[in-house]
Amino acid sequence: MNINVVKLGQMRYSEALGIQEKLLALRQEDAVDDTLLIVEHPPVITLGRRGKGQNILVPEEKLSAEGIEIYEVNRGGDVTYHGPGQIVGYPIMNLKNHGRDVRKFVWNIEEVIIELLDREFGITAGRINGLTGVWVNDEKITAIGFAIKHWVTMHGFAFNVNTNLEHFKWIIPCGIKDKGVTSVERILNKRQEFQAVVDMVINHFCRVFDMNPTPVDINTILSKAGDTVE
Repeated sequence: MNINVVKLGQMRYSEALGIQEKLLALRQEDAVDDTLLIVEHPPVITLGRRGKGQNILVPEEKLSAEGIEIYEVNRGGDVTYHGPGQIVGYPIMNLKNHGRDVRKFVWNIEEVIIELLDREFGITAGRINGLTGVWVNDEKITAIGFAIKHWVTMHGFAFNVNTNLEHFKWIIPCGIKDKGVTSVERILNKRQEFQAVVDMVINHFCRVFDMNPTPVDINTILSKAGDTVE
């Protein structure tokens, strides 16, 4: 089974969200194959369906003055931060072709990062019962939140590589007060070559899901709907 892989580079959250919504519609119509978007966002805060405004600890006016946008979105979960040095993956996948099993899908997403950290960096990571995401001890290194419409997924995972962890002080990450956050850079005390880790994510994603990656430009995909990205 093939999966399109699109590297979007650094892109505003709103623009990437628009691309996801277009691909969601195309995938629901079987007009495109499963697609994995890989992107890095400027600093932004998103609130999921269970998000609570009080979990944003900095006044919105202050965030706005610093150019930090807040988006309320339809994914699962609470409040999440995205920013430079973080690999964000948005799989647009039809779960009818993957066992129609949402829990298994999320488990596999977690497994991608768990195996990557172990095999590429010698970092032991795992799961915490009752909490979504990937953890190194009691610190989250990857947040996960999805929306699924007619069996097609959107939104995804955020993997802290060289992320500025100070920015997480703006929020109570995922609404969990008694856990921390971490990154590959912090654990290894060494800044990582970002694009090399992007390729690791793609390789491990395709291995866990048993899919063959096809690198594609986003405009090549959207042209099937008579659309493009400026």
